[in-house]
Amino acid sequence: MIIATAQFRPVPGDIDVNAARMASLITEAAERGAGLVVFAELALTQYDLPRIAADPDGLTVTPDDPRLAPVREACRAAGVAAVVNAPGRAADGGICSSSGSGSGSGPTIASFVYGPDGALLTRYDKLHPTETEREVFAPGTTDGRFTLGGIRFALATCFDSATPDMPARAAADGCRVYLSSAFHDAPEWMTRYGEMAREHDLQVVLSNGAGVGSPGPAYGRSGAWLPSGERVAEAAAWTEAVPGDGAELVLTDARDRVTLMADPAVAAIPVEESGEPLVDVRTAAPSLRVADDQQDRTGAFAQLREGVLKRLLVAQEALPDGLRLEFVEGYRPLQLQRRYFEGYAAELRAAHPDRDAALIHEAASRYVSPPEIAPHSAGGAVDLTLVTADGEPVDMGTPINASPEESDGACYTSAPGLTPAARANRRVLNAALTAAGLVNYPTEWWHWSYGDRYWALATGADHALYGPKEWEG
Repeated sequence: MIIATAQFRPVPGDIDVNAARMASLITEAAERGAGLVVFAELALTQYDLPRIAADPDGLTVTPDDPRLAPVREACRAAGVAAVVNAPGRAADGGICSSSGSGSGSGPTIASFVYGPDGALLTRYDKLHPTETEREVFAPGTTDGRFTLGGIRFALATCFDSATPDMPARAAADGCRVYLSSAFHDAPEWMTRYGEMAREHDLQVVLSNGAGVGSPGPAYGRSGAWLPSGERVAEAAAWTEAVPGDGAELVLTDARDRVTLMADPAVAAIPVEESGEPLVDVRTAAPSLRVADDQQDRTGAFAQLREGVLKRLLVAQEALPDGLRLEFVEGYRPLQLQRRYFEGYAAELRAAHPDRDAALIHEAASRYVSPPEIAPHSAGGAVDLTLVTADGEPVDMGTPINASPEESDGACYTSAPGLTPAARANRRVLNAALTAAGLVNYPTEWWHWSYGDRYWALATGADHALYGPKEWEG
């Protein structure tokens, strides 16, 4: 996934103007291949505490505030998520806390995370307001976490990051990327973020303020650090001489932070087998186009759990006119899955003889699932693509089953460098399947599943519905 950090100078107190600017930056980030955009602390109003305190009714918002509609619509139209930091209040207009229970003593400094469909994914309220901020804002009560594109994210706001246990808890919770919305006014903070990344094995992304707030001018220099501590993206330092609003997007690639099938967290998901049968998509859903690619003599490839097939048909109904799904492969017998995995692992060993067995196993799982947890062998996964109404292929960026090596990483769902057509077609596919309840394996744009262990991990379900199933055909 490509993450964009957005830096611009908000108009103090003008939510409508700032929301429109955010929407335009989300659209621009999507055009550059980003899947997530992060905005600075209180970017919706500018970091102006006296102004917010003087007008708490007008300058605090809920996630569904009509003034944020341009942001939600930009996310939906572009298929991009966004972290929007704002003065937050509870949905009922009353006192707000991060749990929404109304246990605080005032508004909070809130991060609203909108998903690629424009709906709220999660909300995080700043846990550690400064002494000055506490005169206006109440502290939140819970950590901010969400999963998107196979990556578990932690949320933080400015002074939160001065508390060592914030990144430590994020790492302990399995977060791989740490997102900070901030209004820092000094360069010393930039060193801290690099140290934090290195100490806690986190990729750190900062969106820092620009313009003049109530503490004075912000420093700018939004950017990103790798887990090694190396800075890999950096916006300009802000000065009053910057023309216009000084808007700048800087991008960082977080594909290496994806949770792979070989991750112990996937295997740790318990399975409570539903007993749902496999059905043959060719007879159970004649409206679903089936490709010739993976057909086998026994017909195993055409089998899917009944619940997965129902969701595919819902997704097909949601596609734009002129497009339809093409089913390539569903169920894969355990013996065949094992052969695929071991064969690809052997290729990697031959190409990288110095790598140890654990690294080969992990690398192989980018492309073929380990047999013991494989979604295909549970009947919960499907490989598919988009075609025209006449069955002609459309540009998806790579063929189905293109490995990371042969596609130079373009097989990743949110890979950079795709053609505009391929990026648009992937967004159409993603929107329809996600809305139908399936999840994508982010190293393979064509692989979607429901009810398996990876689905449970991605959605937060406490157990999988489907375990490995023997083929009796």
